[in-house]
Amino acid sequence: MRFFCARCCSFGPEMPAVQLLLLACLVWDVGARTAQLRKANDQSGRCQYTFSVASPNESSCPEQSQAMSVIHNLQRDSSTQRLDLEATKARLSSLESLLHQLTLDQAARPQETQEGLQRELGTLRRERDQLETQTRELETAYSNLLRDKSVLEEEKKRLRQENENLARRLESSSQEVARLRRGQCPQTRDTARAVPPGSREVSTWNLDTLAFQELKSELTEVPASRILKESPSGYLRSGEGDTGCGELVWVGEPLTLRTAETITGKYGVWMRDPKPTYPYTQETTWRIDTVGTDVRQVFEYDLISQFMQGYPSKVHILPRPLESTGAVVYSGSLYFQGAESRTVIRYELNTETVKAEKEIPGAGYHGQFPYSWGGYTDIDLAVDEAGLWVIYSTDEAKGAIVLSKLNPENLELEQTWETNIRKQSVANAFIICGTLYTVSSYTSADATVNFAYDTGTGISKTLTIPFKNRYKYSSMIDYNPLEKKLFAWDNLNMVTYDIKLSKM
Repeated sequence: MRFFCARCCSFGPEMPAVQLLLLACLVWDVGARTAQLRKANDQSGRCQYTFSVASPNESSCPEQSQAMSVIHNLQRDSSTQRLDLEATKARLSSLESLLHQLTLDQAARPQETQEGLQRELGTLRRERDQLETQTRELETAYSNLLRDKSVLEEEKKRLRQENENLARRLESSSQEVARLRRGQCPQTRDTARAVPPGSREVSTWNLDTLAFQELKSELTEVPASRILKESPSGYLRSGEGDTGCGELVWVGEPLTLRTAETITGKYGVWMRDPKPTYPYTQETTWRIDTVGTDVRQVFEYDLISQFMQGYPSKVHILPRPLESTGAVVYSGSLYFQGAESRTVIRYELNTETVKAEKEIPGAGYHGQFPYSWGGYTDIDLAVDEAGLWVIYSTDEAKGAIVLSKLNPENLELEQTWETNIRKQSVANAFIICGTLYTVSSYTSADATVNFAYDTGTGISKTLTIPFKNRYKYSSMIDYNPLEKKLFAWDNLNMVTYDIKLSKM
């Protein structure tokens, strides 16, 4: 069977059919073994191309109806192939897109993964460094604890030995005192028998003649503090010298007696009793570290040397916590302000009991009217030649210093004065011979005693007496009328100041 595909130089309305026939011819030509192409003019003079292809399957050409059927089948197959081609192109485009995305992901993922690993590695290194630092700190702390333990054990051994020695000395002294009180003097030996052979003869007492005068001695117990003189190291002086009152005219350089060991001693109060009662002496010293919210410990030192070395002979635990650095010791009792109250308490040190309590009427407390350095120093107790005083302020006084004389037994207010000195404008205050003195600054190395208020005349005046804050944080300044000195607590350091008073 042969197909004749013709292409003319011009085509009519049957153009699509001719194209389909040409396409069919080409398709059939794929499997044909031979093909022939001819070019000639038809009867009308048109150029006509004719080619023939032998069918591999058909022996004869189908009828016209069969050809149309073949053409329709070819059209259908062509449409199907076109759709398949479009679908294949779409899938190919999708695959190319997916391949491009995969290529981008493969290029980006290693970098992101590497950055994540780097961040995690950095975190692990920081954690390792922190753990190493903590380990070193713990090792250092452990080493310090072992060293402190060793020091404490040595100190404990030394104190135990010292305690045993003191106990033996006390027992020996007690026996000696008892023997002397009984008048049991040692018997006089027979001097004649005591002289070695060949020695020069010595005269003996003739106890039977009136020429013999019996030697007698009386034992009188006198506290050592009454005969000690104060030296530059801080020991007491005797009562000799000027004991009268006068106006403050000079304050000497501070003398440091003791430095606190820990931050709890940043500020506090220390004192000696200007009117000591048994069993206390002029040497007995008390100290209170006032840093903290529950201050109850009062350290007692029998000797000044114990105080300077830091070996308390007793520790009192107060029944109520103390507030501020305004406490004093007078006539065997500790006077202090109860925490977060306007109550003044009298605590008898020998019996360890509270003997009196008294609210100071209208007095500010717990930070209402403190000195300029703070420390809840609203109520400040003081002692001078006239007795016990309290320094404070009230709302009625509008922050000005109010001064009251207290009965030391029952804490009743005996007399009150209102000054024109603003309490929060001064660093501290003390009383000498009934006159209130204030200090200008608690931090300035070159402060001054800047005001004085005389309770005898009710007149205040300004002063410019130099006052040295050697350690630049004076939280307590008190006057001791027995020693004629100022006691102060300056930034962990317990110091004293010599003073001079004018003659009355």
